[in-house]
Amino acid sequence: MIREFDETIRGDRLHLDIQGIVQGVGFRPFVYQLATNLNLAGWVNNTADGVVIEIEGDRPQLEQFCQRLVQQLPPHAQIDRLHRHWISPQGQTDFHIQASESHPQRKTALILPDLATCSHCIEELFNPNNRRYRYPFINCTHCGPRYSIIATLPYDRPLTTMAGFPLCNNCQQEYDNPGDRRFHAQPNACEVCGPQLEFHPATNLPPLEAAQTLLRQGQILALKGLGGVQLLVNAQDEAAVQRLRQRKHRPSKPFAVMYPHLDAVRQDCSLSDSEAELLQSPAAPIVLLRQRHSRLAPSVAPNNPDIGVMLPYTPLHHLLLRDFPSPLVATSGNLSGEPICIENEETLQRLGNIADGFLLHNRPIARPVDDSVVRVMLDTPVMLRRARGYAPRTLSIPGLSQSVLAVGGYFKATVAIAFNENVFVSQHIGDLDNLASRQAFDYTLAKLASIYDFEPQVIVCDAHPDYPSTHVAQQLAQEEQLPLIRVQHHQAHILSVMAEHQLQAPVLGIAWDGTGYGDDGTLWGGELLQIDTSEAGYQRLAHCRSFPLPGGDRAAKEPRRVALGVLWECFGEDLFTKPSLLSLPPLQGFSASELKILQTALRRGINTPRSSSVGRLFDAIASLLGLQQRLSFEGEAAMALEFAARTVKTGEVYPISLSGGVWDWQEMLLGILGDRTSETSIPHIAAKFHNSLIEAIAQMLQTYHRPSVPIVLTGGCFQNQILLEGAIGRLQQMGLQPYINQQFPANDGGLSLGQIYRLSQF
Repeated sequence: MIREFDETIRGDRLHLDIQGIVQGVGFRPFVYQLATNLNLAGWVNNTADGVVIEIEGDRPQLEQFCQRLVQQLPPHAQIDRLHRHWISPQGQTDFHIQASESHPQRKTALILPDLATCSHCIEELFNPNNRRYRYPFINCTHCGPRYSIIATLPYDRPLTTMAGFPLCNNCQQEYDNPGDRRFHAQPNACEVCGPQLEFHPATNLPPLEAAQTLLRQGQILALKGLGGVQLLVNAQDEAAVQRLRQRKHRPSKPFAVMYPHLDAVRQDCSLSDSEAELLQSPAAPIVLLRQRHSRLAPSVAPNNPDIGVMLPYTPLHHLLLRDFPSPLVATSGNLSGEPICIENEETLQRLGNIADGFLLHNRPIARPVDDSVVRVMLDTPVMLRRARGYAPRTLSIPGLSQSVLAVGGYFKATVAIAFNENVFVSQHIGDLDNLASRQAFDYTLAKLASIYDFEPQVIVCDAHPDYPSTHVAQQLAQEEQLPLIRVQHHQAHILSVMAEHQLQAPVLGIAWDGTGYGDDGTLWGGELLQIDTSEAGYQRLAHCRSFPLPGGDRAAKEPRRVALGVLWECFGEDLFTKPSLLSLPPLQGFSASELKILQTALRRGINTPRSSSVGRLFDAIASLLGLQQRLSFEGEAAMALEFAARTVKTGEVYPISLSGGVWDWQEMLLGILGDRTSETSIPHIAAKFHNSLIEAIAQMLQTYHRPSVPIVLTGGCFQNQILLEGAIGRLQQMGLQPYINQQFPANDGGLSLGQIYRLSQF
């Protein structure tokens, strides 16, 4: 929304303060062109707050300038606030771009994400007559690095990682020329003055040619890209992909694949118009697509009908793919579970046992920014991992007056800061389960805060006492003597959707995921909460019947243990005596002595925390059907169950009862075991299971929903396409329209946003 005030007339000169996405998008050159076309005089400059314009001339031209300023914005620009007032004219006769001002006490300008290479730059890249022919760092005001090169505000070359590359005469002329596409393009560069490629180990071949030769030989290339290093390999070479899996310690988690263009994507995947538009967008995320007649190596995405697809988004990628005959696996440059590399020496050291060659460059990366992942569901883009191309775009939260720091959770960590009614959510960091990832968490927090010289007044964290992010929040709050607010995990999930859609309490939210610390000390994850204005901020209206998790944290990585807990809840001691139960797939992998220990643990309640998690219920059913007994990555069992269910269309459901605020899955479990005995197909059982969960959602909302109260579906379980689309369809039949996460992930990547929104509500 554009806000205008202070309209007291004092002469034909205007002063305008503008906030929004107005740096790094060619906004000042746009203002310059607009002013000179209207024969207006004055100046424009960047500040740490946005852009300031002073402009004078005839009143009609000034009004036309203001109108066109808003209506004819350059690509990617966005005006959120415009404050204008009349001042005394100075008799100025020309219009110019002033050197930027810095106001250390206030940095609020919005930073643009990194942008995929535009069509104009691609055309120049492959034009033999252009002076940037095949230059791998070509960019302009419409594309190229932004967030990954900014050290601090305002956005000017000396405050970016391009500071060490002085412009040559030709580039300086472009930079100074109002009619040039690179007028005031901060990362502007060419072969003479800009960043250069280098290849390791040393070779007589040019770096790019050496990299392509290595890939053709089936070897693994580490490539320093826009926001970090990627590992690349020929996606049609099974032996090469297997080798990458072994070296990266990533046995089965799907790899993403980079294709040279859309026609190549269509050869391997089904592609809708919405998906094609996403792939070609300036954000250029990884988009999950359905494979069909795929030519990819089986190990790219084992037992997975989907594939994560992206198109080249930097000039270097375009050059590499233009001359290479196959699509390339493109995965993060790290060992599984660790942060991506961004520095050359770090890359050579950490990836020395993975990559066979290194295509690096000498432009520093200010912060690691991984690839974003998006899935189109119900023709709507839904964010699964928010990073390159999207972070750190802001979300406006009117009425949020405090400066707030939120530290998210444990899995898929993000941090967020808020001030001046804007929330800045960081890029995806990853799971905080090792020292390197925790250091990356600290680094991301420090970097985000330093851009804005941010100092919080309040800190918000998850309610779990043992999360590393909670420890960070506690330490900061203690050191700075700031209030610390703990927000329940599933409450934060629901609040993240409320933030996106600007919903106010009361709201009914269904939050289904793998785990979250509950107020009663158990693990939640199958919740129906009412968000309200009480002191706690919510009421727990209903939840999934809880069950024990033998082995505690081990159960999260072994679906067979979850299945054991579910069966124990249903059958008790009979589980270890009845042959029909002992023969079930989850029990087959345990030795007799292990079963004895587990029986004792379950009987005595030793290391068997109770959980009401729907995510864990997915694991249990996948195990019972023999689909997955141990996980190599989070969500593997649930994905196997979803993929099985996709192959069957049925309206059948298993019975689920709702009583006293508990929806009970026991009858469903008995039905599943009965179907197994009658040799009903696994896909059919999987489809009925999904239908039953959808019906459970409908039952709960039939019982608890009140007219005019918004409904929210959130949590990692709703990344499941069958569940999300089925639940929305069922609720629409009931005359209800639920809200979901779209711009921010439904998984724990959205927690930091929800934590901040808690303060705006209460």
